[in-house]
Amino acid sequence: MGKKDKRKFKPTKRQLIAGIVVLAAVATALYFIFRQRPQPEVYPTVVVETVATENVEIYGEYVGRIRAQQFVEIRARVEGYLEKMLFEEGTYINKDQVLFVIDPKLYKARADGARAQLQKDKALELKAKRDLERIRPLFEQNAASQLDLDNAIASYESAVSAVIMSEADLAQAELALGYTTVRSPIAGYISERNVDIGTLVGPGGKSLLATIVKSDTVRVDFSMTALDYLKSKERNVNLGHQDPTRGWNPYITVTLADDSVYPYQGLVDFADPQVDPQTGTFSVRAEMPNPDHVLLPGQFTKVRLLLDVHEGAVVVPSKAVIIEKGGAYIFVIRPDDVAERRFIELGPETDNKMIVERGLIPGERIVVEGYHKLMPGMKVEIVEPATAPSAADTDNDTEE
Repeated sequence: MGKKDKRKFKPTKRQLIAGIVVLAAVATALYFIFRQRPQPEVYPTVVVETVATENVEIYGEYVGRIRAQQFVEIRARVEGYLEKMLFEEGTYINKDQVLFVIDPKLYKARADGARAQLQKDKALELKAKRDLERIRPLFEQNAASQLDLDNAIASYESAVSAVIMSEADLAQAELALGYTTVRSPIAGYISERNVDIGTLVGPGGKSLLATIVKSDTVRVDFSMTALDYLKSKERNVNLGHQDPTRGWNPYITVTLADDSVYPYQGLVDFADPQVDPQTGTFSVRAEMPNPDHVLLPGQFTKVRLLLDVHEGAVVVPSKAVIIEKGGAYIFVIRPDDVAERRFIELGPETDNKMIVERGLIPGERIVVEGYHKLMPGMKVEIVEPATAPSAADTDNDTEE
C-alpha cells in the first residue's frame, strides 16, 4: 500500500495535447489583448461649397456733386430804384409770381409818350391817305399834275412808316415798363435777396436780385475713368442711352452725409462724348427724384453706379481663390474625395465673391476652408460648414 502512493504521476498523451491547446489559446488571447493596434489613417478636413451661378451686379464708386435741375438768376433788366419785395426769403415760389417792383414812373411816362406819338402818327397817316384819295381822281381827269400825285403817294407812305415806327417804340416802352415788375420764370425755392429796398438796380447798379432753385428733381454729376468706359463698351453698355433689349439700365444710388443710402435711384441720362485730356476722365450725369428736398444743390456725395450685370455667372467666394505668380487656382474635390488643383480665369470681384470666366462648371465642389493643408491628389475628409474647425483649432492640432 505505501509503495503504491509513492509512485510519480505521469500524464497521458491526451492530457498533454489538451494542455498544449489550452496554453496556445491563452497565448493567442494575450496576443490579441496586448498587441499594438494600427492607427487609422487621418485625412485633412476641409469645408467645401458647391459651385453655383447667379446674376452678379458690378458697381463703380465715384464722388459726385448735386446740381439743381434748374437754377435761375433773377436780374433787373431795367434801371431804377427798388420799391417793393413781395416774397419771403427761402420759401417756395410759383411760376409768374411777382417778386420785386422797380420804380415804374419813368417807364410809364415813356410808354405814355410813345402812345401819344403813335396816335399823332396815325392821324397824319389818315390825312395823307385822304389827300391821296383826292389827288388820284383829279390826276386821272388831268386836273392834277404827276408831281402832285407823287407827292401825295410819298406823304402817305411816309405816314405809314411813321405809324409802324411809333408802334415799335410803344411796344418797347411797354416792355420796359413791364420789366419794372419782376416775376419768377419758374417754380422753386428762392434765396435771400441780394439788394435792399431803395437800392439802385439795373444796368447802372446791381442787377442780381435773387436766385431760384428748382430741385424737385436733381442732377448728379460725376467723372469716370476712360478704363471704366472701355470696360462698359466691351459689355455693350452705352452709358447715357437706354437699351430696351436689356432687363436693366445703368442707375446710381447716393450716400448721404450720415452714411445712409438715399432711398431713390437715378438713371444715367448723359455721358460726355470726349475725355478730358488733363484728368483722363469723362463726365457723366444722372437725374434723381428729390421730392422731399433732402439733396441740396452744391453738396458732394458718394455715387454708386451699376456698370454691368453678369447674368448666370459662375461665382466663388474670394477666400477660396489662391493667387500666385503662375496664376489663380482653386482646389476642386473630385467625386472620390480627392483634391485637384484647378487653374481658373477670373473676372470682376464684388461683395467678397469672384466671377470665374473659365475653369469651373456649376455643380463642382470647391474647397473654401482648409486648402492650406492640401496637396494635389490628396484624399480629404469633408465636414459641414457648421461643424468645421476654426483656424485656431487647426493650428493647435498641427502643433500637437
